[in-house]
Amino acid sequence: MRPVRRALLSVFDKEGLVPLGRALHELGIEIVSTGGTARALEEAGLPVRRVADLTGFPEMLDGRVKTLHPRIHAGILAVRSDAAHMRDLAAHDIAPIDLVVVNLYPFARTAADASKTLEEIVEMIDVGGPSMVRAAGKNWEDVGVLVDPADYDEVLAELRSGGVLSRDLRRRLAAKAFGATSAYDAAIARFLGQDDAIPQRLRLDLPKAFDIVYGENPHQHAAFYREEPPPEGSIGAARAIQGKALSFNNILDFDAAISLVTDLGPRASVIVKHGNPCGAAVGDTPAEAFRSALAADPTSAFGGVIAFGSVLDEAAAAVVAEAFYEGVAAAAVDPAARAVLARKKNLRVLETGPPARGRRTGLDLRRVHGGVLAQEWDERDADVRSATVATRRPPTEEEWRALEFSWTIVRHVKSNAIVIASATRTLGVGAGQMSRVDSVRLAIQKARTGLEGSALASDAFFPFRDGLDLAAEAGVTAVVQPGGSIRDEEVVAAADERGMAMVLVGRRHFRH
Repeated sequence: MRPVRRALLSVFDKEGLVPLGRALHELGIEIVSTGGTARALEEAGLPVRRVADLTGFPEMLDGRVKTLHPRIHAGILAVRSDAAHMRDLAAHDIAPIDLVVVNLYPFARTAADASKTLEEIVEMIDVGGPSMVRAAGKNWEDVGVLVDPADYDEVLAELRSGGVLSRDLRRRLAAKAFGATSAYDAAIARFLGQDDAIPQRLRLDLPKAFDIVYGENPHQHAAFYREEPPPEGSIGAARAIQGKALSFNNILDFDAAISLVTDLGPRASVIVKHGNPCGAAVGDTPAEAFRSALAADPTSAFGGVIAFGSVLDEAAAAVVAEAFYEGVAAAAVDPAARAVLARKKNLRVLETGPPARGRRTGLDLRRVHGGVLAQEWDERDADVRSATVATRRPPTEEEWRALEFSWTIVRHVKSNAIVIASATRTLGVGAGQMSRVDSVRLAIQKARTGLEGSALASDAFFPFRDGLDLAAEAGVTAVVQPGGSIRDEEVVAAADERGMAMVLVGRRHFRH
């Protein structure tokens, strides 16, 4: 273990910088620094040797070139046990650098900001920073490398105990450093290649947000890895207000609920159980929307996950508190609602922030044994009213509204998927059945009220007329489906025979 005598500090994120610099100075470690980092340390009264003074060259090209110099990289890369390396340093009067503290320009955060220009985003491609990090990581046997302010305290603790960094810590820090540069390069590659819908090489580099007590089942180890930065309004961006830690299945259900409520809008409430919506509704208030969603299938809703499209208020919180649910998510939770929900101490409560805007970025990924499937996200359709009316009778205005509502929801239900709804709430949901007619039967069976005048959405075409006949007998009067079956004419004829309205959108929404 070699003593740390000189440290190079060059950070974009100044969190913890001054306390770190002060502690290094008190330990007798010389500080070499650049630009804004040096100014921050000097303003705190700490002695700093500027990189420009060390190299004999000023910072140039608007700061693009600062540390790309042999006096810096030789000081980092020299192997202390290699006599030839040390002779080279001595011949050129270069002192070794024993600790490198660098964090990189925030490229991913800048690229995700829609207000930034291409030129501004490109300027966030760090060159000198990754070069120093990689150099220090390569020479980890002799050099410590710090890329995360969260590690400052551990490094200082070892330095205070003996002035050296243990081999184990240097190795762990190097692994973290290469992980950081790998993720950084992956973010740049994704940005520059974003016009390729399906790239030739799939890069995935996500930091672990937290360990999960177990996966889908108690014998499976699990963790949650979060995008950087997480998309607004997503489960990745959610902040826990109270309750038990999130489980693997909780996260899946919250994601499903948040995604659907985002599509339905601010007046909506959704209840999800085992990845499928068992109730969804819109109302004039959050409480009204939730009661309406709950009425669709209160038995299945027990122990489910709830999402609200707007701020969760006290009235809605009081209704939620009447029964057992795993969790509730909303854009925000007002103080009065928090007080009500606090009585249910195990209830998980999440704030997601503003709802997601625009289309999802990146790809929808599924892991299979031996590979990864990647596809574009199944985004929401255009207005259902632009679909083809296939029957003699067009939908009434009330039926159009019910068709729009049910078609929005069916995309979020596992196939084969059938959703029967009014204009404001689900009446019956049939999910995950091996035959479409069984999904129709299940949706009808789940309905707790009459289905007269309701609308039905099917995520794929009807292969036979049997499902349509069942729906008509139950009271359904309007249907939206993709079409595309060799028996479309037979199915449309059955709808005409029953006096139903049917529209064909020409787009399927399987969700396996």
